[in-house]
Amino acid sequence: MGRLFWKFFLFIWLAQLVAMVGVGTYFWYERNQAPRFAEGPPFDHPEADQEHPPPPPRFGDAPQLDRPENGEMYQAPLHRSHPRDRGLPIAPLLSGLMVSLLSALALAWYFAKPIRQLRRAFNAASGGDLRMRIGDGMGGRRDELADLGRDFDHMTERLGHLVDGQKQLLHDVSHEMRSPLARLQAAIGLARQQPEHFDETLARIEREGERLDALVDELLTLSRLQAGVAGEPEDVDMQELLEGIVEDARFEGAARQVGVELSVAGLPAVRANPALLHRAIENVVRNALHHSPPGSTVQVTGHAEGTRLRLSIGDQGPGVPAEALEKIFQPFYRGGGKTSGGGYGLGLAIAERVIAAVDGQIRAKIADAGGLVVDIDLPV
Repeated sequence: MGRLFWKFFLFIWLAQLVAMVGVGTYFWYERNQAPRFAEGPPFDHPEADQEHPPPPPRFGDAPQLDRPENGEMYQAPLHRSHPRDRGLPIAPLLSGLMVSLLSALALAWYFAKPIRQLRRAFNAASGGDLRMRIGDGMGGRRDELADLGRDFDHMTERLGHLVDGQKQLLHDVSHEMRSPLARLQAAIGLARQQPEHFDETLARIEREGERLDALVDELLTLSRLQAGVAGEPEDVDMQELLEGIVEDARFEGAARQVGVELSVAGLPAVRANPALLHRAIENVVRNALHHSPPGSTVQVTGHAEGTRLRLSIGDQGPGVPAEALEKIFQPFYRGGGKTSGGGYGLGLAIAERVIAAVDGQIRAKIADAGGLVVDIDLPV
């Protein structure tokens, strides 16, 4: 039994004991201090001798009736003696004491049991075991302690997902950095073995260094967004921002004969960090560009709807399975194992966190004619 159990028990039991003793003492006092009473006023017979009054009748004697001159009947006063004093009701007090003791034990157990379960669960969670659940152990309780147990289960489930995500992220980062580092080591070895190809080998080392720099930059951006650092917000001209992104995408897609069409007009400004918002939308457009087959077109549309700005970026690529629509916003997820652009699978993860930082939403769906459509909803 824990200390809280005994506190509950003593508090409840003492409260019941004090109430029981107080009520019993009150009734005992009232019973033994009742005043003597008499029925009717004392009668003074007109012919009675005032110097030698008759003795008062004893308890149980028949009433004495006198008939005065006027013929009316009078009854002599009847006095009752004080009832015999009685002691404290020991048996009822002991019975009440036992009942209060058992009820206090039951109530203390009822309140302390879920707290003990919570304590064991917190000890397990502090030791790294996030699989502990206590909601089922609450039985049919519908009180605040049961709500606390369900909140604990939700917390540990969420923490478990976060820890698993961090482990997966560490694994993916290690895997992604291993490939360019291995290529760097191979290029350095080739430069030593074949000095005549030094310029080609140096170009290869430079490209791998740029890839590592891009990976580290994306990881730092993702880490800052996960920590809630989204930069200083400003009023962003969405019309100008989208036109700049589409112009760069057209230049990039020209080599693969992939076009980009923009259909927007009169878009309102959005309160956000300009650099991060530019990067988020550009990541979505470039993702659509990289998955589009040659000769296809990427559609970028936008319109204002009340206090919201709705953007849509659609491609004509192979799309993704329906069960993967939520996974594409996870770090290092790449449908089909890789992207045609040779990215690391961080672009959409960064976009999702940037949009969420400005109270926006981003969703993916399968287009009716095939391909993937990413909808972005921003507040204005």
